[in-house]
Amino acid sequence: MLAYVVRRLLQSILVMLAVAFIAFSLFNFVGDPVNNMVGVEATNEERERVAEALGLNDPFPVQFARFVGNAVQGDFGMSYRLSIPVEEAIASRLPATLELVFVAAVLALLVGVPLGVYTGLHRDGFVSRVLLTVSLIGISLPTFLIGILLILIFSVWLGWLPSFGRGEVVKIGGWESNLLSWTGFKSIILPSITLCLFQLTLLMRLVRAEMMEVLRADYIKFARARGLTNRAVHFGHALKNTLVPVITITGLQIGSLIAFAIITETVFQWPGMGLLFLQAIQFVDIPVMAAYLCLVAFIFVVINLFVDLLYYAIDPRLRLDGGTRAH
Repeated sequence: MLAYVVRRLLQSILVMLAVAFIAFSLFNFVGDPVNNMVGVEATNEERERVAEALGLNDPFPVQFARFVGNAVQGDFGMSYRLSIPVEEAIASRLPATLELVFVAAVLALLVGVPLGVYTGLHRDGFVSRVLLTVSLIGISLPTFLIGILLILIFSVWLGWLPSFGRGEVVKIGGWESNLLSWTGFKSIILPSITLCLFQLTLLMRLVRAEMMEVLRADYIKFARARGLTNRAVHFGHALKNTLVPVITITGLQIGSLIAFAIITETVFQWPGMGLLFLQAIQFVDIPVMAAYLCLVAFIFVVINLFVDLLYYAIDPRLRLDGGTRAH
């Protein structure tokens, strides 16, 4: 177990170094930081002074080492567009994105897993066929189109839900939450449905496929031969083993929700990290872009590491393989 954890930690560090190198390369290949800070009318002396202050005259390895050292401490410099530290800009947008991702993930799990179990147990039923057809539509439609259609129906035609913004937020210490106010709760409904729809349909089809495969296993036949009820077989044996691979996909999809919330936040003008990253691209705000890439990669690595360890803990076959290799 310890050797497995150490190996996964080393792999995670290598991944973060590779992402840090890509993020640092933005400073050298995307735009000119000096032009972004002093403008095109600055003299050569002013440009040279700014470049020296930013450390741009140092060799590439020295600059990269400085970037990694500062990034480990959470220091990504100043935002060119906002003129504030990048960590402050991200910290102000992080609660909105995390709450949106949390609600979307909960919706995907609470709806996708039961629907997957139902369609797996009733594979030839009429309702199952309807659900599978709807799931194909959910996977096929682009996220921005789903968001626009939801706005058209529930905001423009019916007028039930707001079409943009976060609504009223409630401060709890240093955290701003819109889940504790009625307008904030209504504001998160449409974005969370838009963001979770692809993950929901993916989980439903995955659980269905795994459930159908597990139900054909020998130990399920033995359980039926022992006279166990369908409820005990389906939920006591089949579902437990079905959820093992689902855990991995679910963990990775949570990281995907954070990474790909850009489109949803843009459609609904949700003041999160995705919208901040898109604005940074438009204004060539390289420090914000680099920090966003590193943060998303870090979240992916942490979630992936946690899922791997959880998978290792619940699947005895992995522990057996690890013990065999050790011997």
